[in-house]
Amino acid sequence: MEPNNLNRELLDRLYAKYNKRRYVHPDPLEFLYNYDDLKDREIAGLIASGLAYGRVQQILKSVSTVLNIMDSPFEFVRSVTPVQMKKFFRTFKHRFTTGDELVDLLSGIKNTLDKYGSLEHCFIEGYSDYDESVYNALLGFTAKVLGDPNKRNSLLPCPAKYSAFKRINLYLRWMVRKDDVDPGGWDAIPPSKLIIPLDTHMHKIGLQCNATKRKQNNIRTALDITDAFKRINPEDPVKYDFVLTRFGIWEHNKDTNDGIS
Repeated sequence: MEPNNLNRELLDRLYAKYNKRRYVHPDPLEFLYNYDDLKDREIAGLIASGLAYGRVQQILKSVSTVLNIMDSPFEFVRSVTPVQMKKFFRTFKHRFTTGDELVDLLSGIKNTLDKYGSLEHCFIEGYSDYDESVYNALLGFTAKVLGDPNKRNSLLPCPAKYSAFKRINLYLRWMVRKDDVDPGGWDAIPPSKLIIPLDTHMHKIGLQCNATKRKQNNIRTALDITDAFKRINPEDPVKYDFVLTRFGIWEHNKDTNDGIS
């Protein structure tokens, strides 16, 4: 297969022009800008990315509903019991996601903080500089937060299932990269190990640019496309994700569910 048809010069021009915070809205990423404290931001980001499926306006409404109740996500999760959480979110619903699933996630975050101190420290425990990507670490991370590798929860991908892990890779992009769009904060993970958050729009780009020949939207396809970007930008293969998907993702999501993987 040809290396790919991606043009770094063109991509860098697009990045310079459109990778600006003023182009972020409407996007659940914008909620992370409200939290200067990393302890709050990493929790808000996991919630926002978990709810990032369906229509954009519903996504923003759902994320706003949850975070407005919390004020400080870190303090809320640490101080509020699961029983109390159920009362706060008993009527919550976001497409397939129920209030009980949200409480399960928040309880998992609470347990993770009790054990590791932060979500970042939990993730790092499963990360190795020898790994080609964050794939193994994200499998371990989701299993630890869920508490069971076979547990189903629409907010996090089940590590025992075979998916593209789009939303968790989106979360990692937000937390690891730092520029005008991505706020960063997880400095121990190099951007070079990130995986493209594979949605329908990025999959189409990958096929058109000969970055993959795979027709299924799964982790192998995501890794194919990531490798193609690595050949032109090995230090930061996910750098162009925002500018390439920004103008197609919400148009797609207006009318369809983009999956919950």
